[in-house]
Amino acid sequence: MDQQQTPLFDALDYHSKSRPQSMHVPGHKYGQVFSSKGYAYFHKILEIDATELDGLDDLHHPQGSILEAERLVADLYGVEKSYFLVNGSTVGNLAMILATCSNNDTVLVQRNSHKSIINGLKMAGVRPVFLHPTYDDEVQVASYVSFKTIKEAFDTYPHIKAVILTNPNYYGMANQKELAQIIMYAHKKGAVVLIDEAHGAHFLLEGFPSSAISLGADIVVHSAHKTLPAMTMGSFLHINSQLVTYEEVEYYLQMLQSSSPSYPIMASLDLARHYLAEVKEKGTNQIIKRIAGLTQRLEAIPQIKVVSSKNQDIQTDLLKLTVQSQCELNGYELQSCFEKEGLFTEMADPNNVLFVLPLSQGFDVDELFIKIKKAVKEYTPVKRRFIDLHHGGKSVSTLALCYNEIKGYNKKAVSFKEAIGNISGEMIIPYPPGIPVLMEGECVTERHIEILTTYMETGAHFQGGDMKGTYIKILDK
Repeated sequence: MDQQQTPLFDALDYHSKSRPQSMHVPGHKYGQVFSSKGYAYFHKILEIDATELDGLDDLHHPQGSILEAERLVADLYGVEKSYFLVNGSTVGNLAMILATCSNNDTVLVQRNSHKSIINGLKMAGVRPVFLHPTYDDEVQVASYVSFKTIKEAFDTYPHIKAVILTNPNYYGMANQKELAQIIMYAHKKGAVVLIDEAHGAHFLLEGFPSSAISLGADIVVHSAHKTLPAMTMGSFLHINSQLVTYEEVEYYLQMLQSSSPSYPIMASLDLARHYLAEVKEKGTNQIIKRIAGLTQRLEAIPQIKVVSSKNQDIQTDLLKLTVQSQCELNGYELQSCFEKEGLFTEMADPNNVLFVLPLSQGFDVDELFIKIKKAVKEYTPVKRRFIDLHHGGKSVSTLALCYNEIKGYNKKAVSFKEAIGNISGEMIIPYPPGIPVLMEGECVTERHIEILTTYMETGAHFQGGDMKGTYIKILDK
């Protein structure tokens, strides 16, 4: 297929230039009715903020420009079928779980999964078996699930319906060798493999980790907006499997996604795919050289340290740059210093600050370097001790109460100390990255409380729990 085509964007462009008179939704009427306060920002995008009109197709029953645009995505990624998502990777994760898993199915799931995966498990009413990832001592984060852990889980729970993994982790770390083994083994056991590859939409490019698509995964979800030039909430879902029924996936996508999908978001997905195809055609040498040059310059700043895994089997996404403090600041405090210089990073944790670099050879390396250096220049370099966030414990675990069993319980708020030994009635999630420290239905341990307290004391933002009052909801028998 001709990857230079942009069928959906072209259809919107043609429609807008025909000067249509809107007697339909949305109410801004192509920007003619809008607050003067925000008009300067919004007016151009509102000109293509249309609805399901003649020539503009229908996301939930595509037959024209949207279908053509999705086929171009599938062609670029080398899959059987791709879908546009306008509700982020969240809706893709929910749909792939609901389309392949049923009530009381036993499902293997990576413990450091995004909350949308956990919510999908709960909606499907499955019995999750959690796979605890290896812990990287250099970056001080949970990384990938090992093949050894997968085998242990299958040996213990032989009737597995699906394996749900995250590739790469939030910090861009991927182990392609282990993942390929896992996918092959799971298929031999008759399980489907579902991959949340939100941060890997660009992994078809040379010099980056391999996509789970190329390794044989059945369904892969990409957050195009995370590393490609797409609007926020623009994502892809790819199917490349005989084990998955398209109709089931489509059923849940139309159920879970808005019945009024955003045409600007969909058009940005069409254009993001076009941009990615161009980068693939031109090659990534200049982008890789630019990032390597930046990294080398940052290593000369004594107050910070650029870190990556020393595990030779791990390949780290070049767009993910992780730095650790080499001064008195923790990760959140270091992030705050960068923000004072107008430099806003993706996220921080107690040890690290994560930068997501642009997929471009034209970004201003000099300006970025100057801001980072200026942000930390007043601090005295010291060798900091890591803050231990390793959960530890068994490599394979289950909930104390499954989701269907939880429904019969009330919930009550208790102090951190009182919660130990009880069953959690909520997820508690440092956000970003959106990975639960504590799961609903999980027995609260002293280690959970230690980790939550560490996050709280170092400056994390939470979803769930009352961190100011240090209360957690538990299930009340």
